[in-house]
Amino acid sequence: MPYFNKNYHPPGTPPGTLVEHVSGATGELSMRLIDYTDQEYLDQVVTDVEQCRPYLERDSISWIHFQGHTQAEVLRNIGELFGLHPLAMEDVMNSGQRPKVEEYEEQLFIIMAMPAEQDKPHLFEQVSIFMGKNYLISFHNGEHDPFDPLRKRLQKHGGRIRSLKSDYLLYGILDLVIDQGFPVLESFGERIEALEDELLDSPARSTLSEIHRLRRELLLLRRMLWPHRDVVNYLQRGDEPLISEDTLIYLRDCYDHSVQIMDLLENYRDMATSMLDVYLSSASYRLNEVMRVLTIIATIFIPLTFISGVYGMNFHNPDSPWAMPELGWYYGYPMVWGIMLLVVVGMLLYFKRKDCL
Repeated sequence: MPYFNKNYHPPGTPPGTLVEHVSGATGELSMRLIDYTDQEYLDQVVTDVEQCRPYLERDSISWIHFQGHTQAEVLRNIGELFGLHPLAMEDVMNSGQRPKVEEYEEQLFIIMAMPAEQDKPHLFEQVSIFMGKNYLISFHNGEHDPFDPLRKRLQKHGGRIRSLKSDYLLYGILDLVIDQGFPVLESFGERIEALEDELLDSPARSTLSEIHRLRRELLLLRRMLWPHRDVVNYLQRGDEPLISEDTLIYLRDCYDHSVQIMDLLENYRDMATSMLDVYLSSASYRLNEVMRVLTIIATIFIPLTFISGVYGMNFHNPDSPWAMPELGWYYGYPMVWGIMLLVVVGMLLYFKRKDCL
């Protein structure tokens, strides 16, 4: 899994240059226009950016969403239609940007990092948003559209989202992107729980590799989700004229969600670090257990080696007073075996009494 999927221009490239990077986005480009008021709702797929022009003159809210890999030519056309800043369009093209918010003339540009599911090729998918007085343009470089729950809310007549301006639609997108962190962190929690059980039962070398991978993913997750708090905090301060008072209270709730996600993330990082310590302690404990068993075995065989060595010298001379009389005994051989067995039993009882077994 690639942990960093940041695209960039070669050094010296003029600012605002649009160069396509097929590695940063997946899926064919699809364009979808939603135009709504409190009483009317229109949802259609468009094939040309110029089809959106008539809706900009209406007293309604227009949401244009681009899903998949956005070609440079399409981005230039929509930039001319809505007056998008070249630097902002460059950030849209170069996916993998750090979450941020930029203020342009009568326009806000926001980049968010949406955590992807565990089976996706990348950990994050970039969501880029342009918001004006009566329109919102969003870009998502993933393969699947994540905004269906928000469209279902828009389809309901009489809902709050239909009665408020584009800033509340912006809040809805930010809230969906930030809340995507909860199920992703839940999957991380399940992985941590499984690793903890594996550490206690039968840790293997693959367990250490999985712990290191988990720590790297959590580190990248923190790197990309931490700026979400700064983005929402900037919008909820009340200094931005495009954000109404009615939306500020919902942005504060969105900020609270980002804080909760960061708290969970920090807890998981601490748990992953502690699991590494547990693995190292477990490996050291297993090594100590092996050395203890080997030491006991070696200690038991020391007196046996001494006894067998003494009676293996074969100094047998019937006329010498210094000869080994046991070598001529009728029961000498079984007597030596009996002594050796008594030594073994005695040492095992001693080790057991000392809690060495």
